[in-house]
Amino acid sequence: MSRSQPCKEITYSISELAHEFDVTPRTIRYYEDEGLLTPLREGQTRIYSHRDKIRLKLTLRGKRLGFSLAEIRELFDMYDTDKSSKTQLHSMIQLIEAKRGMLRQQLEDIQMVMAELEAAEQRCVNSLNSLKTGAD
Repeated sequence: MSRSQPCKEITYSISELAHEFDVTPRTIRYYEDEGLLTPLREGQTRIYSHRDKIRLKLTLRGKRLGFSLAEIRELFDMYDTDKSSKTQLHSMIQLIEAKRGMLRQQLEDIQMVMAELEAAEQRCVNSLNSLKTGAD
């Protein structure tokens, strides 16, 4: 009767994660410094777990969505303390609502600037046309 070996967790090097997520190792080390990733160490070598890989993926997604690293860390901390994730989900909903409001305001601002640029461009075109007509 043979005893089965416990499954060894898959681990990743910093270069493997950097390559997979198209980021620099420096970025990954920065996220570690910010408390978002917690790799094990063997001497100077960082060993990243599946959990670290998922957190890196979520961090990058959160950054793309406009969340700050502090907001992302807060969500991770809430998840770590409340495994039911109810608190995390409520906080995420609040963050999404706040982010949506900010994006709506930015969209309105962009639309106003675009209208102002179009008006300025039209004034320039009209002035050029006037100069051409007067030169003839």
